[in-house]
Amino acid sequence: MSRVQQPGGAFDPQPIVRNLTHRPGVYRMLDSDGAVIYVGKARDLRRRVASYFQGRATDAKTMALVAQVADIEVTVTPTETDALMLEYNLIKEHRPRFNVMLRDDKSYPYIHVSTDHEFPRLAFYRGSRKTRGRLFGPYPSANSVRATLGQLQKLFQVRGCQDSYFANRTRPCLQHQIHRCSAPCVGLIAPEQYQRDVANAMLFLKGDSEGVVDRLMAGMERAANELQYERAAHYRDQIAKLKRVAGQQVVSRSAGELDIIGMAAERAVYGITVIFVRGGRILGSRNHFPRASAGSSPDEVIRAFILQHYAAHEAPPEILSSHAVPEAELLGEMLSERMQRRVRVKSQVRGDRARLVEMAVTNAEQALALRLRSNATINQQLEALADVLDLGEVPGRLECFDISHTGGEATVASCVVFAAEGPLKADYRRFNIKGVEPGDDYGAMAQALTRRYKRLQRGEAPLPDVLLIDGGAGQLAKAQQVLAELGIDGVSLVGVAKGVGRKAGRESLYRIGKRRPLSLPANSPALHLIQQVRDEAHRFAITGHRARRQKARNRSPLEDIPGLGPKRRRALLRQFGGLRAVQRAGVDDLARVKGISRTLAQSIYSRFHADS
Repeated sequence: MSRVQQPGGAFDPQPIVRNLTHRPGVYRMLDSDGAVIYVGKARDLRRRVASYFQGRATDAKTMALVAQVADIEVTVTPTETDALMLEYNLIKEHRPRFNVMLRDDKSYPYIHVSTDHEFPRLAFYRGSRKTRGRLFGPYPSANSVRATLGQLQKLFQVRGCQDSYFANRTRPCLQHQIHRCSAPCVGLIAPEQYQRDVANAMLFLKGDSEGVVDRLMAGMERAANELQYERAAHYRDQIAKLKRVAGQQVVSRSAGELDIIGMAAERAVYGITVIFVRGGRILGSRNHFPRASAGSSPDEVIRAFILQHYAAHEAPPEILSSHAVPEAELLGEMLSERMQRRVRVKSQVRGDRARLVEMAVTNAEQALALRLRSNATINQQLEALADVLDLGEVPGRLECFDISHTGGEATVASCVVFAAEGPLKADYRRFNIKGVEPGDDYGAMAQALTRRYKRLQRGEAPLPDVLLIDGGAGQLAKAQQVLAELGIDGVSLVGVAKGVGRKAGRESLYRIGKRRPLSLPANSPALHLIQQVRDEAHRFAITGHRARRQKARNRSPLEDIPGLGPKRRRALLRQFGGLRAVQRAGVDDLARVKGISRTLAQSIYSRFHADS
């Protein structure tokens, strides 16, 4: 990596350009604060970087970018393919504001077949692909996985239960009674027949429905010849179900394994739909809305999407795009290296593939239209909120805090974040409150706010424009005190107190410097937004509280005894048969357990007989 920085004054790119190589690599443009504002890949670093500063830029985005550049860093790579992968990694690390950014980085779910077990199970799976057994997918959503698992259980009656549950059954469960499992746990099916059912299920997941039908037909004929008419009828019904399911799902036998990408744009906002086809069957679709700075071109957006999406997720052998993809061949080479098999990126297709691309574009247009309408509603609410709170400008970021506990037990504070695009769930935070008197909501709120805004001061996230506190004047005053102690200003504080009967629409809004609370009409867009944010904070807090409370109640009192680790606890429970027997045991009895010294036995006895 090399870096050339100019001394004070206007940025002069020429000394940097003259010293750059003609080899491939990645360049990073930095602003005056040293923040990376753009990452790019170049086949020829000198020519590419120089192109930004030769003459006057013709598009608004490049003009804005060049005007903010104060420094340039470059990294030379052995090949252009290596530069492409490095570009992805740097974009992911720095999230530059002039690059197109893909927000959704969630992993995709799969169907897992535990082929290492005598009686394999079919199960939902999300995680590393380096796992034992076979994985089929990826699927666009958890719902599509569960729907496919339901079909497979109806068709092939392969178990879906956990191994621990399977190993301890003494009679068939409900799944067997409703004909979704052949009950291998209690020996109601021979291992050989069960393995054939699993093999048929995997063949179906690969897309070879006709191969499964041929196998079942052969089995039906064999059963009929052996005069086993009930088994033949079972095969007949299975074939009918399979043909019905396959007829609903198969797009084209020649479709194979591919993703179809459709893109739509409106008002400089982009929507992208990816349709997943595996084994000639459509598994479903997922919508994406990349963040693109003003002036970004469709070519730039589609290239950035394919790079960032498939560098993070598995790429199928074929990727079809509704728009021409810049550097499609290079992207294919990079993905082929990553997947250890050939991957092609194409945009010119005919026949069935062209119809699939058209369907992806239609879905992208509909998803984008819905998102724009949703955003329009939120923008209207934000504008109304600015008016009623006299903010002077539309707020770009809202945060709301809520406290949840049961009689002071397991207190949890929540912080939820909303912006023009709706809830920012990746920015949500929970705080387990410690060292505060049970039931002291003011103290709990002070601790949560202090912990949150100390982190924000260190740059974890931007400060909000509006901070909503679930509570009245007292909670609002405590929040004001915390922000004052931290030296934070410029944040509008609002206390949201529930109305009479805790009914929605009767909330009172408390503000700093206003003696009387503000009551908004029930149909106010600003009130609707406040209610939505407040309710989300309450939901997030109570979910965390319940989880913490349950964890505390499930905790064994043995865990609180110093020196009594997991191994010794297991030895105690095995020796005495349960916790109650341990509680009743004397010191001598406890000391007879292997690994329990007399001193430790005395500590255990004292834990349960503090008054004796």
